[in-house]
Amino acid sequence: MKKQLLILALLLSGFQSIQAQFTLDGEFRPRTEYRHGYGSIFPEDAEPGFAISTRARLNAGYKTEAYNFYLSLQDVLVWGENRQIDPVDVNNSFAIFQAWADIRLGNGFSTKLGRQILSYDDQRIMGGLDWAQQGRNHDAALIRYKKDSFMFDVGLAFNQDLDNATGNVSGFVSVGNEYTEDPNFFTYKAMQYLYLKKEWKGFSASVLAMNNTFQNFVLVDGVRTYDGYGVSSLQTIGTHLQFKSGAFGLEGNAFFQTGERVNELAVKGAFLLGLDASFKVTEGIGLGAGLEVISGNDADAGETGAFFPLYGTNHKFNGFMDYFYVGNHANSIGLVDIHLSANFAFNETSSLMVKILNFKGEQELPSGDSSLGTEVDLVYSKAFKGFALKLGYSQMFANDGMYELKGVPKDEASDIQNWAWAMLVMKPKFLNGTN
Repeated sequence: MKKQLLILALLLSGFQSIQAQFTLDGEFRPRTEYRHGYGSIFPEDAEPGFAISTRARLNAGYKTEAYNFYLSLQDVLVWGENRQIDPVDVNNSFAIFQAWADIRLGNGFSTKLGRQILSYDDQRIMGGLDWAQQGRNHDAALIRYKKDSFMFDVGLAFNQDLDNATGNVSGFVSVGNEYTEDPNFFTYKAMQYLYLKKEWKGFSASVLAMNNTFQNFVLVDGVRTYDGYGVSSLQTIGTHLQFKSGAFGLEGNAFFQTGERVNELAVKGAFLLGLDASFKVTEGIGLGAGLEVISGNDADAGETGAFFPLYGTNHKFNGFMDYFYVGNHANSIGLVDIHLSANFAFNETSSLMVKILNFKGEQELPSGDSSLGTEVDLVYSKAFKGFALKLGYSQMFANDGMYELKGVPKDEASDIQNWAWAMLVMKPKFLNGTN
């Protein structure tokens, strides 16, 4: 017992010496969802979905003059997914969400290595996807430079399984470089990108140039086979512009894609163009209006003109019901999204966001129709001492084109397409050291 107390005392003494550089915090985020048209048209004879999931995170940071280290542990728990006294998590969702070191190199340069969030500008092409309980991360190495109002990042990633092994007399050796993760959700084998940003008074401009390489495959008796089928490379290039003057704000995106999607599908003429304006009427009222056009598949057989926003926080755009570009709509008719929004701050702790979005296809459907429908999104937020509550409701007013797009006949669809959710957000700070 004395020995254990001595060890504990030494640990506490050592901890006190590093407390100035050490932070420890967490996140507890349960969310309840009622799904009756989320993601697609809901059939009349189906039962709506109702479930509760919780994201739990424990984050530790350590900071010195030479480097920063960060570790984030995460589990996503669906209530009831494990039976009582089950020793195994059936969802196997516990993971290291982030694990990186940011090393200072001097003269404004640094390098950030490991599993990390890559998020830029309005998160249209690269974002953390925080709405999804699991979030989005990348295993990457960055060379970074920042001085005054200018910065750039060079990012490099190479993904591999490391279980392509064969036995020999000396043991096991790794063979081949085929990457067997499902590429249909744009899981890349390799990535290289350059991001530059410059800020002026009231204005900023950034440029992103990115190359993604995807592993090709063929289906043999319904099973993917990767060996010897090579890779395809897709290039995404564009800019994000932001202007602010008093109560008025303006943001714009212009991105283009070329190269190849998975299995050498040629991409030609793919683009995304967006413009959003905001105006603060009073301290408590803000208005917004915007337009986004995303190209659809108008190319010949063996080619596509459809743009896909890749690794952005797609839930933030084109309606919260996620009918477009959230694991769907990847090589379809594109989208024209015209939207209006209003934000009401009732006081320092509560607010309401209202957004109306009208959708059309950038290309026509086989029937010749292109009108898809209108979505209304409502989000109420209330902050309390130490935690926050968010409530959301969305409804889709589908047009004939939406039923055709989603493959659900109108006479077989429910009359109401809606989605509601409630989320508690708690972020306790266990230790908050300062240098």
